[in-house]
Amino acid sequence: MKYRKKPVEIEAVQLTRDNWDEVVSFTNGAAQNLTIERRPDGKCTCVIPTLEGDHTASEHDYIIKGVKGECYPCKPDIFEQTYERVES
Repeated sequence: MKYRKKPVEIEAVQLTRDNWDEVVSFTNGAAQNLTIERRPDGKCTCVIPTLEGDHTASEHDYIIKGVKGECYPCKPDIFEQTYERVES
């Protein structure tokens, strides 16, 4: 059998080293442990508690708020293949 994903609008924010306050607010304080490596091209990561346990989000990953308010990270390439921006 084949299935199609139901069209559902989601909320998301992209993690960058400059928007930690926005990420924390978006996740209602759930995002934790922002780390930025001390070098020009250093990685930026944080921990997102999910229903399946803690997941690490890397810089430029999207943090998605699911249909029940749960948050989880998504890699940019998967996000862009799966979602399109909705004008409000």
